[in-house]
This record gives sequence, C-alpha cells and structure tokens, in this order.
Amino acid sequence: MASEAGLGPLGAGGHVVVMGGGPAGVACALMLQRHALGKGAPFQVTILESKEFAGERHHNQCAGVLSPPLAELLESDLGIAFPRQLVRSVIEAYVLHAEGGSLSLRDPSVVSHAVRRVQFDAFMLDQARERGVSVIPARAVDLEFHSSGVVVYTEAKPIEADIVVGAFGMDEGAAAIFQRACGYRPPQALASVVTKYHPGDPAMEAFGARIHAFLPRHRRIEFAGVTPKGNHLTINIAGRSVDTALMREFLRSAAMRRVLPNLDQAGTIDSNDLRCYKGRFPSSLAGNLFGDRYVMVGDSAGLVRAFKGKGITSAVQTGIRAADTIVRAGISEKAFRHDYLPANQDLVRDIPYGRAMRLAVIVLANVGLFGPILAAGEREPRLREGLFEAVSGDASYVQVWRKGLSPRSLAAVARATLRKPRGAPPL
Repeated sequence: MASEAGLGPLGAGGHVVVMGGGPAGVACALMLQRHALGKGAPFQVTILESKEFAGERHHNQCAGVLSPPLAELLESDLGIAFPRQLVRSVIEAYVLHAEGGSLSLRDPSVVSHAVRRVQFDAFMLDQARERGVSVIPARAVDLEFHSSGVVVYTEAKPIEADIVVGAFGMDEGAAAIFQRACGYRPPQALASVVTKYHPGDPAMEAFGARIHAFLPRHRRIEFAGVTPKGNHLTINIAGRSVDTALMREFLRSAAMRRVLPNLDQAGTIDSNDLRCYKGRFPSSLAGNLFGDRYVMVGDSAGLVRAFKGKGITSAVQTGIRAADTIVRAGISEKAFRHDYLPANQDLVRDIPYGRAMRLAVIVLANVGLFGPILAAGEREPRLREGLFEAVSGDASYVQVWRKGLSPRSLAAVARATLRKPRGAPPL
C-alpha cells in the first residue's frame, strides 16, 4: 500500500489498477512503469480490458487520426517508437465544406497520420505487456473504496490496489460503477455514426491525402468527415441524435456526391462497406473526475479538445499526467486537485472556448453564413490559419477565436457576405 496515510506518492510495493486498455489507460500504465524503473521502486500495474484488439475482432468508432505531438509523446515520454507500420494515410491537408463553398486548408509543418484504431490499440497494449504490465481480459463489475485501499471486483477475480484509474472511454457500464462508488458524473456527449467505403484504388488516389470536413445546414448533423485510410475511406457524422438513417441520408447528399462521385458503386467492392457503427465522444468535462484513490483520464474525464476532439493525443497526454501525479504528488483528492488538474489546464481552460465555437458553427451553418467565411478565408491569411487550426486541432480555441475575430478577418468576412451569390448549391 502507499506510504504514510496511504494517500502519498506511490512507492515500492504499490498497486495501480487501470480500467481500460485504450490509449489513455496504456499511456498511464507505461508511464507508471517508467517511473518505477527510474526510481528503483517497483510497483504493480494491472490493466483490465475485456475487448480483444488483436485480430480486429472489435470495431472502434474513433476516426483514428494521430495528431501532433503524439509521436513525441510516444517516443520521448513513453519510450515507444512511433508505429509507422500502422499508418494507412499521411494527412497533408483538409478541405472544409459548408453551404455555398469549400476551402482547402494546409500547413506543411503539421502532418497527421490515419490508422486503423483497433490496430493502434492492439499495438499499445502489446507495448504494455512487453514492459511488464499485467493485462487481465475481464471487465470490472464493482468498486469498494476503503481507507487502506480500493477493491476492484472483476468478472475474473477481486483485485486489491492502492488506486484505480478510470480509462474506460464512454462505456456506460463502467461509468455507472464509479457513479455508485464515488459520485463520478460522466461528461456530456455527442453521438457519432461511422462507416467505411472502398471506392477502389483509382478513386482513392484521386481522393488524395486530405480529410474532408463538412458543416452541413442540418438540424441534427453538427459536423461530418471523410478520412482516407489507405484502401478505404472512413466516413463519420456527429450530433446529439445521429443514427444509421441519418448516415444514409448524408451519403445521398449533394456534398458527398461531389466528394465521392462513384458512390453509387458502394457495396460492390467489399461486403463490409457502409455498415454503420455507433459511438459517443465527450463534449464537456466530467464531474468528480478524481478523488481519494481514483482519477479519470482521456474521454472518461472529458479532457479532450472540445468540439474538435483530437481524442487519441489528449488521451495519451492525460494518461501520462495522471501517472506523474500518482508518483510525484500522491493518490489523494488533494494531490489530483493541486497537481493533475493544473497539468491539464491547457485542455480545461479551452473547453468554454471550444463549446462557444461549436455553438457559433451550428448557428452560422444553419443560417447559411459559413459560405462567406470560407470565401473570406481564401483572401485573408489570418482567418485561413484560424480555420486550419480549428479543423486540425493544432491550436487552442482561444487562438482560433483571436484569429477569427481579428479586425482583418472580420472585415474580410463582411466583404465576402456583401458579395455572397444567391442560389449557391446546397451542402
């Protein structure tokens, strides 16, 4: 057990249970192992993960884009070589679509990588096993917190530990366990529907290494995207109540016909095409996301780039930061409040700005005013930079707002609005 009153920094003989074997949980486990080796004070780290990532038996609804500075985090902080063998496409640019126009966005210094998320998760979990982390293929079913430790009841066996890390994403069953045990409140969430499409090699080559992002004039779809993944495209829509029927409607839209001109051939190349998978991702901070002997990381904490997401990178960042707090400051509510929370201020402080951005985008898209903004972005470099940073997640939304509301940007939008043509084609 931990030293002193049981809530100090974790030392030799301590035990951490991580609920979830995705990027946030594995990053936390790997960072804990590195700290233990560096201090010469070994402790035990156990990951609970019931999904079988190997063999791609499970589908993950994440678009699977690895954004900077993920490569640096893996290599410098976790000691893992960036898995270039898993990269399906190198994302070099974005195309932003709204009613009335489109805008190509590019920054040669910012490159992202598209992967199959299930393959990336399998890779990360293998790295944890190779470094001595115990991985138990089971789900947690209950928790008990005591002054001397925490008991994690699983489908396999009960586990006694000093602290439990919540890295279960948006899993409602795991969230309910923490709600009962400690009053945790999961973050608000948007729904996402994802499908894939194999248009054939010539079409993939013509599509290029670009992500197409859509801001449709639609009361239920807040945004959508098409991401190249080597031999296929991943297509996703997001909103409060999106479903399979809405995905099919989106696939029939004029915008998708323009981006994917041979969409009518879908299903003739791969029998798995256009099968829909549904998931959720956070749109707010979780409540009671830490306390004595527990802490949330990644989506479970709601610590993501609000509205845009950038979930994998944020997950790894928060996992690393939680491990640092556990080893340096302690496993108490006070330690997490004074160490873990400040370490994540780059994410926490940006949440209100991201939510404001989301609201502004919804309003502007639904009244048909985003077209002039894209037109203005063609002429005004500062506005174009802000739009690129918003779509790519490369900068905070504070910075995006500053560039979008600069006098030059506002003047460019005003001029474009006055020039707005009537009868623009619908998205």
